Amino acid sequence: EDRVHPRDRFWRVILPIGAVSVLTTLLAVGYATEPDRFAKGFSPKQPIAFSHKLHAGDNHIPCLYCHTGAERSRHAGVPATETCMNCHAVTRVDKPEIQRVTAAFKANERIEWQRVYTLPDHVYFDHRPHVNAGVACQTCHGEVQTMERVSREMLMRMGNCLSCHRDAHEAVPAGSKITQGPTHCFACHR
Repeated sequence: EDRVHPRDRFWRVILPIGAVSVLTTLLAVGYATEPDRFAKGFSPKQPIAFSHKLHAGDNHIPCLYCHTGAERSRHAGVPATETCMNCHAVTRVDKPEIQRVTAAFKANERIEWQRVYTLPDHVYFDHRPHVNAGVACQTCHGEVQTMERVSREMLMRMGNCLSCHRDAHEAVPAGSKITQGPTHCFACHR
């Protein structure tokens, strides 16, 4: 007669089932409660109807002309109204959206643009090493030059960043000495 000790049943059956149940619940709750601002396709309504297709696509204005912070700070940043006025002091001044930008500029008011890309508070990201390594903006932000209204094209999940950091060949220009980015926890979690 082969009797199973009560603790054996706990270690072999009940504990694994309980652990899988807890893990499944955590993953399901995390996925279901993820804010829209972290989801692919997120495209908030902006205070001014701005077309990246027109500016970056049709007019070939480089990303870094407006998003100057990407080369020298953690954040690419939203361009100052003064940057818009570099062209729109004389170009398309009769358009209602341009008139709204001009009015904000003259009143020294800030235009409250809505962020499209945000990360959880525990994630650290710096544009500088990516831009300076030659990683194209489209690698993470998608073909912005084809978008009337910008939407998030990359799911903001750690796996997306890690896949590129482990094998950067597709993200960096040909001939680059960079083959991978840092993959240790403190590179992005500070």
